[in-house]
Amino acid sequence: MSAQATAVAPAARTDAAPRRRRRRHRLLIPLGLAALLLTTTLVTHAVDQPDPGDRGFLSPVATGDDGGSRLADALRERGVTVQRETDTLRALLAARNQAATLFVPAPALLHPDTVGALDSLPSTTRLVLVDPPRRVLETVRLLPVEPAGRRWAAQAVGPDARGLPCPLPELRDLGRAAVGLQRYELAPGASAPVRFCFADGLALLSRVPESTVAVGASDPFRNDRIDEWDNRAFATALLGGPGRVVWLDLDGPEPPPVFGDGSSGSPAWSPTPGGSTGNGGPGSGTGDGTGDGRPGGPAGPGGDSDDESEDADGSTSRADRPDPPNPLWSAFPGWLWALLAQLAVAALLAALWRARRLGPPAVEPLPVTVRSAETVLGRARLYEQAGARGAAARTLRTAALDRLTPRLHLPPTAPPADVAAAVAARTGDDPRWTDEVLHGVEPETDQELLDLARALDRLTRAVAPPPADGPPPAAPPPAGGPPPPAAPHPYRAEGDPR
Repeated sequence: MSAQATAVAPAARTDAAPRRRRRRHRLLIPLGLAALLLTTTLVTHAVDQPDPGDRGFLSPVATGDDGGSRLADALRERGVTVQRETDTLRALLAARNQAATLFVPAPALLHPDTVGALDSLPSTTRLVLVDPPRRVLETVRLLPVEPAGRRWAAQAVGPDARGLPCPLPELRDLGRAAVGLQRYELAPGASAPVRFCFADGLALLSRVPESTVAVGASDPFRNDRIDEWDNRAFATALLGGPGRVVWLDLDGPEPPPVFGDGSSGSPAWSPTPGGSTGNGGPGSGTGDGTGDGRPGGPAGPGGDSDDESEDADGSTSRADRPDPPNPLWSAFPGWLWALLAQLAVAALLAALWRARRLGPPAVEPLPVTVRSAETVLGRARLYEQAGARGAAARTLRTAALDRLTPRLHLPPTAPPADVAAAVAARTGDDPRWTDEVLHGVEPETDQELLDLARALDRLTRAVAPPPADGPPPAAPPPAGGPPPPAAPHPYRAEGDPR
């Protein structure tokens, strides 16, 4: 048996490091799989969502999944003329001549200097913006709304909102449409009569006779989703009103506008419908009261003529302007912040669950007398529930050494090799096996822990045998004396009358 134990001891030491690595892998592998699944989900969702900056996004001539050729064909089948424009100023001029619908499928690509020009559209033009960003909504005063919340994916919703029918008659009798991606609400301090429908996914500011509309999702207009739900009926009813559709088709972020007088191919512009482009045009810089040749007022489209004031020396004062919102909040979608908040709450709960009591444990007397066997059994069950085989092994080895060293006349600080040699000399076992039993690695399984307990018990019985079993006999009571006091109940507190 000693030879067999000698061969097993070095192998046990050699396998200790791989076992510790496997123990770490039990925690790292599930966390890695969860992180991989989360990353794959986020990347797949980001790839699946269309980007307004992609070439062909909602273009009337693009036949891809994100194009709008099928919507353009559906409008032509209804007898609606579709006029494609690739320049914002030309599209604005085309929409002002007669009754028309100006369709802007990618407002995020508009240059800030031309966004403000949308306010100068006549009342005979319907303006339709698809999922406009916050900066566009803050600039276009025709629609004083702001984003209220965004979903992970577009939801098919009905035309009613807040228990009220849709204010647009052509949309009132439709079924569900995939508009519920971005919701809108009235901007603070706005007093314009803005109305909502399709679960707040469509914001409408009625003007006589037309209106300004913000749609919270591009799904009803795309080729890949136009045939789902009532998307086709929704898109054609919204754009197929009286007149024609001026479709602004931008291939990418718009460059700064060039305001000309109509010569050399540059579009002329007048901030008022029917205005001239001569002395009052932007090319001359006079006649419209602006002096800078930019449409939409002193600061041009998207300017800050209402927010800025000029001092006597011509400098601009921004003291009264509110601070711009933090761009970090709008750089990431709302679900990401909700996910981070949930992870923080989960981490806090895990910390509270695994927390330990602060300070050293307080010593308190037990309210009842507990048998030593019950104490040992309860502590063993705690070790078993916690899987603390290492702590149990250290407790058993410490108890064995406390019994062995006094019998071998060794101090408590004796080196482990000396203790193992002295025990082996007394029992006749191999010193290396004895050292492995007394100071070896921690057991990995319950069977190894049981084998260790049996080996320690054999060593202690061989070196320090227990006293004879059974308590000494009690002395008989004296004749005529009072009976001896009864032994206290092992589970009853002292002084309990029961």
